[in-house]
Amino acid sequence: MTHDHEHPHDHAHHHQHKHAHDEARPKNARHGRVLTIRSHSGLSGDMLLTGLALMNAAADTEQAGGAPVGTAALVGAANGMLDELLAPLTAAVPALQGCVAITRKEVGGIGGWHAEVKLPEAHEHRTLAHIRDIIEGSGLTQGARDLAQACFALLARCEAEVHGKKPDEVSFHEVGALDSILDICLACALYDRLSPAQFVVGPLPLADGSVHCAHGHIPAPAPAVLALLSGVPVRPFAGDAAAGELITPTAIALLRAFGCEFGPWPAFRVTATALVYGSKVFPGTANGAVFAVGRA
Repeated sequence: MTHDHEHPHDHAHHHQHKHAHDEARPKNARHGRVLTIRSHSGLSGDMLLTGLALMNAAADTEQAGGAPVGTAALVGAANGMLDELLAPLTAAVPALQGCVAITRKEVGGIGGWHAEVKLPEAHEHRTLAHIRDIIEGSGLTQGARDLAQACFALLARCEAEVHGKKPDEVSFHEVGALDSILDICLACALYDRLSPAQFVVGPLPLADGSVHCAHGHIPAPAPAVLALLSGVPVRPFAGDAAAGELITPTAIALLRAFGCEFGPWPAFRVTATALVYGSKVFPGTANGAVFAVGRA
């Protein structure tokens, strides 16, 4: 990923974009709640789950009538939320129990937040049908399950196009791994819980270079990312022009499944912000993304 836990490969406009094939927002979208992500150097599934957990904790504080607090004060609540959401998921995938925690991380002396993930080594290849069964048996809400199914369906369609197969014939490698199941299911549960009325993402950074995956070294962006970039505003990476993978397939599939808009900062009153780091290191360029939540 622009990864908080990496396996070899997971795959400027000033007006906002929506996409005909993007999925619908959660049916229980909260009136007036706005979420935005501004990606400085990339985005991965575990960066998304970290930021979404912190934004949920901030929204809970606001809803309870509490005064705005700093991000550090939200971490305990965010980790408790992750444990709560993981509990039903571990019934379907026991190896996920207690596997993720949000911790503080500093890059260049600037503090931010990071998902620390501890999972057993596993290289099982899973079909879309197998992953559907895991999601349906996960104990997550119906809304979260629908989003996760949509995300994996997008990835299966991309893999099928790349390999000349039907989606149900695809055998997932990297995105079938435990960490991707964790990222997608938790991110979908957190997004469904937050249910923003508006979700805006800034132009995505891309770079040249290569990505190492199950098929060897391939050009960046990876085929699954390229397949999901149609209509998405992108910009050059501020760091090394040949940095390789910045946006993972998991991340862009989640953005598309969530039905995000792409554009500049929206107009809203900010409740909370968080700087979220990945673990891939770019010399001289912090690998982070800014999350912000509030009300229109």
